[in-house]
Amino acid sequence: MSGKKPRRLGGREQTRTAYLMIAPMVVLLGIFVFWPLVYSFWLSLHKINFYLGSQFVGFQFYKLVLENPQFWKSLKVGAYYTLIVVPVGMIVALLIASFIKTLSSRMAAYMKTTVYVPTVISTVVTSVLFMLMYQNKGVGNWLLGLINIGPVSFLNSPTLVIPSIALPGIWLGLGITTLIMLAGLLDIPDSYYESAMLDGAGFIKRTVFITLPLLRNVLLYLFVTGIVGALQMVDLPLIMTQGGPAGTSTTPNLFIFNSFRDTTPFAQSFSLTAALLLFVVLGTVSALVFRLINSEKAVDG
Repeated sequence: MSGKKPRRLGGREQTRTAYLMIAPMVVLLGIFVFWPLVYSFWLSLHKINFYLGSQFVGFQFYKLVLENPQFWKSLKVGAYYTLIVVPVGMIVALLIASFIKTLSSRMAAYMKTTVYVPTVISTVVTSVLFMLMYQNKGVGNWLLGLINIGPVSFLNSPTLVIPSIALPGIWLGLGITTLIMLAGLLDIPDSYYESAMLDGAGFIKRTVFITLPLLRNVLLYLFVTGIVGALQMVDLPLIMTQGGPAGTSTTPNLFIFNSFRDTTPFAQSFSLTAALLLFVVLGTVSALVFRLINSEKAVDG
């Protein structure tokens, strides 16, 4: 009994099928991403008032935001926070993931659950917890007291406030970063490490010449998403310091939030414009990272 051979689609039919398959996503992106973005840009060209009609002013608010020193200061604060959180978080996650990979399956499951716990904890709870730790009689000053240092005012010091906020930021993101790193490590063939060990390569050489190159795509993903997430951080500084002292912990999104709550006329237009400029900054940084670090196809195990 001979069955009919399936008909092969021609080039035009394949193209049409591909367009039909991506059409629903394109429609959703248009409704929930592209149109709101275009409409937000249009609104940023107007003086917005909830009680009066809007007035077209062109790029006036863009000039006001770009000339505002607090906006640029918030970008510097966000960059400083990002420079601490992203590299440290990735390094710690890689070390923990490498350790979990060496464990038995039962212990590895326990460790993965333990590491993931901070991810499900509320940012508010984490902020309050670390605020208690940073108090004069908290755990942080108690540990410093063991080596005759302190007490230190972590959240009231302009030089220590961002590192103090970065610590809970690293802790909150450690779980998901570690599991993604672990998934990438498990995808690397063990034969590569076995060959390297036969050649006498130690842990550092295996990490530099095998692990890091083969984790390139994973590291790129975590690096880009980490930068975007860190630059948009608002919860921790809002709860722990309210942007103080003297604005040294006011991140870009916290600056936008405070601008929106301002009682001055047309504060909504100003904050909307600042948000769009932050969007441009995030897009530019992401594009530069992708440009400088080209991704490669995954290695087949």
